[in-house]
Amino acid sequence: MNKKWLVGASLLALASVAAACGGNNESNTSSPSPSSSASGSAEVSVGAGDEPAKLTMYSWRPEDADGYAALIEEFNKEHPNIEVEFKPFKSTEYNTILNNALNSGTGVDILQLRPYDVAAALADSNFLTAIDGLEGLDQIPDTYLDAARGSDGNVYGVPFMLNNAVIFYNKEMFEENGLSVPETYEEFLAVCEALKSKGITPIAQSGKAGYLLSMTHAVIGVDAYGGNDFASEVLTGKTNFNDARFVESIQRMKDLTAYFPKDFIAMEDKDAQTLFYNHDAAMYINGSHRLETFQANDLDFTVDFFTGFAKNKGETPNIVTWVDGSYAVAKSSKHQEQALTFLKFVASKSFGQAFSEKLTRVSPIAGVEPADPLLQRMAKSNVDQSTPYLILTNFNMGVPTSKTTFEDSLQGMYFDKLTPEEVASEFQKSVDKWFKPKS
Repeated sequence: MNKKWLVGASLLALASVAAACGGNNESNTSSPSPSSSASGSAEVSVGAGDEPAKLTMYSWRPEDADGYAALIEEFNKEHPNIEVEFKPFKSTEYNTILNNALNSGTGVDILQLRPYDVAAALADSNFLTAIDGLEGLDQIPDTYLDAARGSDGNVYGVPFMLNNAVIFYNKEMFEENGLSVPETYEEFLAVCEALKSKGITPIAQSGKAGYLLSMTHAVIGVDAYGGNDFASEVLTGKTNFNDARFVESIQRMKDLTAYFPKDFIAMEDKDAQTLFYNHDAAMYINGSHRLETFQANDLDFTVDFFTGFAKNKGETPNIVTWVDGSYAVAKSSKHQEQALTFLKFVASKSFGQAFSEKLTRVSPIAGVEPADPLLQRMAKSNVDQSTPYLILTNFNMGVPTSKTTFEDSLQGMYFDKLTPEEVASEFQKSVDKWFKPKS
């Protein structure tokens, strides 16, 4: 393992700190295959980066087009000669399209880089330009830069978004039914039972896309297996995923079947959202990037959230946090200076503030203050209560990736083909094929 989330300790205490998806959370898709090994360390400097050029910027988020149009307009106030075309693709098609472009060496100058192991795979394949020393990177903690670091230790992307997995809930529905926000998992089960007894679906869960299940598991299971302490033990080889604590976290996912919609395993996420929007379900588990979706749908109720559960009542629960994407420069781009000039803009506080406000996200850049009150609370929780989305941040390698194996196994569990113990065992078998614990 080369670059990994710093477990066993809180995230750095920024004045303010957020997908995916995943931008996108579907980081279980494959990355381009290697073509050559990465070069040695490099310090980048931006020289005459204002010479005329047209840059093509790939993204997996078509829904962000309007926001990026405004951001690019701001960039062009200082750099009118650099035209940036925001070219988004469907998230499910993005990796294949990017793979083809990088292997052909044409079509893309700047790309949204999926985090952690996927980013490292592209860097190690010599597809990306190292950006160590880029102005503004020193305002982003190393903890976050690790999401865009190659095996050589160099940084290859500017993190632009943090994400948090949380439990959203209909505040009025809770109040109308006399329910309080649960502090522990046992209280959560009691809330679910109370809602179910009144004919309300407790949790609008979709299971058709596997990443939705692993994200829910990250929220529901973290206090069962022990969060940062367990992560540290796994990464150093003191335990593995057959540990009874981790099996218990999977058992919780099985037990919650009674509180998910009927046939949820075949349900699309958009249909689960509709249940939540229509007051048919009281809760919805997903990433903080969904706040933008809620705003776009102009909901007729107040959305609030809680981060998960404390091991013991009165304790503070952790919040699941990860870097959900970075911006990188394709090494094949013929406009390196201009592309690096744009990345310097992405690393600036002005970009981070505008991005947070226009696209309703938490920025990883120091000093950025979210305008949205829910994001403000998430940012505050990130300071000293964070725990990683472990399966994404540290176990997303292999062919198929171990993350994919875990998600497929969870789906198999819901079809009664695997027990929670077998889900853990299948995951560990996949991890054993490539993972070497740190000494």
